[in-house]
Amino acid sequence: MTAETLPPLDFVKIGIVSISDRASSGVYEDKGLPALKDWLTRALQNPVTFEARLIPDEAPVISDTLIALVSAGCSLVLTTGGTGPALRDVTPEATLAVAHKEMPGFGEQMRQISLKFVPTAILSRQVAVIRDQSLIINLPGQPKAIAETLEGLKDADGQQLINGIFAAVPYCIDLIGGPYLQTMDTVCKAFRPKNAIRAFATCPPAD
Repeated sequence: MTAETLPPLDFVKIGIVSISDRASSGVYEDKGLPALKDWLTRALQNPVTFEARLIPDEAPVISDTLIALVSAGCSLVLTTGGTGPALRDVTPEATLAVAHKEMPGFGEQMRQISLKFVPTAILSRQVAVIRDQSLIINLPGQPKAIAETLEGLKDADGQQLINGIFAAVPYCIDLIGGPYLQTMDTVCKAFRPKNAIRAFATCPPAD
């Protein structure tokens, strides 16, 4: 198959949700949504449309928002905020309430990455779930931690030391019938078995 006959990259719709009482009420500027959009824009080659939501720490609102984004065709939904032990932190419970399957490995890996930086990472309660043909992942609340958990840890030469969770996201979405996500290897190299790798017009096959 020549470059001229390769199919174009799949269009992707992604939901991004920042969960914060104070940011949603205008007490301070939300930094979660810009951080999510910036990282995903750098990490993906696909044409992407973002569905962004800024909502308070209310479990019914969170659950309803996640359901609505999945119903709107978002194959991936990323949330930030509300995953700690504080009384108002209810994002994991609201996420599990809409789950058809739980994917515990994502939360486990996020905590392992964050523990390289702060011992309080053990207080984080992020979860990931599948609803219909969508993957929903709770991320930390700070922009720096968002990038670290998605991208993983690299040495001074850019060599991967610890894989970020996003390396497994594209293949997970493949398996649940979603669009084929093509990453920028310089940001985050996705892993797929060899028989699951496809070629696209803007991403020629390797030699």
